[in-house]
Amino acid sequence: MEENTLEELKYPIGHFVFPEMVSDVTLSDWISELEALPTRLEDLVVNLGDQQLNTPYRPGGWTIRQVVHHIADSHHNSYIRFKWALTEDKPIIKAYDEKEWSKLFDANNAPIVLSLNYLKALHAKLVYLLKGLSKEDLQRVYIHPDGNVAVSLLENIGKYAWHGNHHLAHIEGILDRKGWNCP
Repeated sequence: MEENTLEELKYPIGHFVFPEMVSDVTLSDWISELEALPTRLEDLVVNLGDQQLNTPYRPGGWTIRQVVHHIADSHHNSYIRFKWALTEDKPIIKAYDEKEWSKLFDANNAPIVLSLNYLKALHAKLVYLLKGLSKEDLQRVYIHPDGNVAVSLLENIGKYAWHGNHHLAHIEGILDRKGWNCP
């Protein structure tokens, strides 16, 4: 078996690149990916035991349990960012320290079913919202305080579709490398 480089383990699907032009098909695909994420994630992890859940997806990386809880935490923050951008004029969002959140008791100990169930509800609301956005809504922005960067809602949809797939690939990778894939 070929050894993966650290960069390949960190970014198995590459970095997110926002395209210059986003077609209606691409937008629809991103929303579909967000809609499918909770089920795809659950299918990957629901039958894993504690020892497997507490295994890092790469050397020095988060455990599978931490990744599952991180996805829920991150997408929760993203949902709030959508709401702020839709209801305020270029709001400066509050960033959060995902590395510190991953060290908290819940990220390291809570049953993953809590985050899996939360993601199902969160993504149902998120997808419902996203499908109702107008072209003008998609151009609304929030300001990320790290670098004072304006992020459009269209870009944020793409980022979070990528984000879910990015972490699914982390989990799929460790399951493959450990031979834990279900037949």
